[in-house]
Amino acid sequence: MVKTSTFQQAIETVEKLSLEEQQMLIDTIQKRLHQQRRAVLSQEITEIRQEVTEGKVKFGSVGDFLEELDQP
Repeated sequence: MVKTSTFQQAIETVEKLSLEEQQMLIDTIQKRLHQQRRAVLSQEITEIRQEVTEGKVKFGSVGDFLEELDQP
């Protein structure tokens, strides 16, 4: 007996839906993915702002960055 993956089972289930239902599913998944990406970006922005507030972020030119890399 061949064991199918969860992903393959999901594909087979989706293929059983009507075209309209498949399109609705795609739209729903895309919206949820966008929401998740926005949430991740929002969290990253919050963390970066906190690091700036705490003085953990330095600003400067590429030359400044390279100079700092050369320091022991």
